[in-house]
Amino acid sequence: MPASDSYDVVICGGAVVGSSVAYWLMAEPAFTGSVLVVEQDPSYAKCSTTLSAGAIRQQFSTPANIEMSTFGIAFLKDIGSYLSVEGDAPELSFHEGGFLFLATEAGRAILGANHRVQERYGADNALLGPEELEERFPWLNADGIALGSLGLSNEGWFDPWALLQGYRKKALSLGAEYRADKVAGVSVADGRVTGVTLATGGEVACGAVVNAAGIRANDVARMAGLAVPVEPRKRIVYVIDCREEVAGCPLLVNPNGVWVRPEGPNFITGLTPPDGYDPPCDDFEIDYRWFDEVVWPTLAERIPAFEAIKLVNAWAGHYAYNTLDQNAVLGPHPEVGNFHFANGFSGHGLQQSPAVGRGIMEQIVHGGWRSLDLSTFGYERVLSSAPVKELNVV
Repeated sequence: MPASDSYDVVICGGAVVGSSVAYWLMAEPAFTGSVLVVEQDPSYAKCSTTLSAGAIRQQFSTPANIEMSTFGIAFLKDIGSYLSVEGDAPELSFHEGGFLFLATEAGRAILGANHRVQERYGADNALLGPEELEERFPWLNADGIALGSLGLSNEGWFDPWALLQGYRKKALSLGAEYRADKVAGVSVADGRVTGVTLATGGEVACGAVVNAAGIRANDVARMAGLAVPVEPRKRIVYVIDCREEVAGCPLLVNPNGVWVRPEGPNFITGLTPPDGYDPPCDDFEIDYRWFDEVVWPTLAERIPAFEAIKLVNAWAGHYAYNTLDQNAVLGPHPEVGNFHFANGFSGHGLQQSPAVGRGIMEQIVHGGWRSLDLSTFGYERVLSSAPVKELNVV
């Protein structure tokens, strides 16, 4: 690799967030520079994007998260206008099935407060009591449920691989370059990133760096003498077969964190591990005890048809988990202004990638947030240990 290798922007990580940034940069008329995306696994076989459950929702508690997902759904529904290459648009297989969050009496107030925020920012959902829930979903047992929040539109699930490849192919068609390699070092001089070192050898000079390294975000940050509170947390998805029909099932989230949704002829399910049972972890080992001891009993109680199910498959992936507040860290470092964070999505990176890619582009090209004000998620809150707590983490 020649020593003169140089790009205006180097993006560390080429999965859904990094490729979204690359696409938005190359599609921006005001940007006339060059972009290099460094991705160590071009097969994407074990990245968080391709191993995710592939969902999008507006039911958050933080206004900026709602706004990002509102743009995200508009982007997905008009994907051809953004990511078509020679007339070929990504086929996302979007299923607008909605989310259904259930709450016990203890969680009623929080669910109601979240609903009011969501309504204020244009989310289309309804609060339903237990009788209304059972009337709408005859297969549901609402015992112990005080309230449910159902997304009526603009929520559902889609193919994560198709979105990732759509970003990547469009970015490539516009002139971005991808390199199968790993960033092994970040050079900083006089408060500015000057280049990166690649694992295969050689230096790449650059005008800006975007940290889109997923679960390895803090590794990349440390190379620049910085830190970001992101670590890998394992999430297991179980695939189940149910012979009895459960018609019109949304993505249902039980109060104890167990969730389930349709997937083709089957269903996929998992859980948010309770506090104290969710250590940093980057392996792909599947723990079936969670399914036997928590997931299946919960499903059988909430949806009696699931008493007789068959476990047919399972896989493990990872959240890039922000230990501060489970929200993304976005934008430039206040002291190293050309080092940009796009990290710590805690399971929401896929659905937030359209807005995040556009926002990071705006920071690099225009020097600030333009379309959406994402300053809530700036790095400054990390320095001051001032969390912006997201209450709806799945």
